[in-house]
Amino acid sequence: MEISASLVKDLREKTGAGMMDCKKALTEAAGDFEKALDVLRKRGLASAAKKSGRKASEGVIYSYIHMDKIGVMIELNCETDFVAKTDDYKELAKDIAMHIAAASPDYIDTTEISAEVIEREREIYKAQVVNKPANVVDKIVEGKLEKFYSERCLLKQIFVKDPDQKKTINDLLVEKIAKLGENIVVRRFVRFQLGETIASGEQTEE
Repeated sequence: MEISASLVKDLREKTGAGMMDCKKALTEAAGDFEKALDVLRKRGLASAAKKSGRKASEGVIYSYIHMDKIGVMIELNCETDFVAKTDDYKELAKDIAMHIAAASPDYIDTTEISAEVIEREREIYKAQVVNKPANVVDKIVEGKLEKFYSERCLLKQIFVKDPDQKKTINDLLVEKIAKLGENIVVRRFVRFQLGETIASGEQTEE
């Protein structure tokens, strides 16, 4: 049966589970919201949202170098040193670092984007659809902003290793939170690419 996007969204907002997990649960439950909620609870995914507010100050600083050309360092936090030492957690840190190397995000999430940047993007998008009705312009602009967020914000980017190209980095985090039973937070990251400052106009010493 066809599962509506609004139903998937409602289930995600209630549980904090990933979009694909919510859709799978609703499909398994034949569209029954409460049954889908039970499916997620049994898998531990519905409890992930409750853990998101808990303090996470342990974890790892993980570094990844790709062919001596791109380097990434990431601080990934969890609640206990015990979880930080598990293979699942280390694999998550590696996967996110590799993703950052490949996808080159500028921000962790939308809260890091300044109001000035958002307003500049909004004005550019408005100029692109200036001849359309106001209500249509607003919808188009918001759609373009969402695309901007999905391209520039780590948590909204599609995980590069997902074969279906549907799982976001946030979905990946939610899955690991459910599996490991602790809040997990991408605290910060930095990405270096060989020659990028030179390419942008910085002069080297001779």
